[in-house]
Amino acid sequence: MWDAATGALLLTLQGHSDWVRSTAYSPDGTRIVTASWDNTVKVWDTKTGECLDTLEGHSGSGNSSLSSPDGTRIVTPYGDTAKVWDKETGE
Repeated sequence: MWDAATGALLLTLQGHSDWVRSTAYSPDGTRIVTASWDNTVKVWDTKTGECLDTLEGHSGSGNSSLSSPDGTRIVTPYGDTAKVWDKETGE
């Protein structure tokens, strides 16, 4: 993650085992969601860079991830399916 004003590197999010295809901020700016070709979606803390949750259950590669407007759900379209996840429980 980079500072838009200065260009300074703020955080490096590491933990996927394949290419990251998509990133999205939560509406409140406290989380980043990443979708990867490793068939996982990860939820990160924007202040610490800590991985808060790994969402697993897709059988294909992820191309995007989106947060609901209220920040309570994460939607991950993969191939011909989409899953809706609860942000708090990861279910």
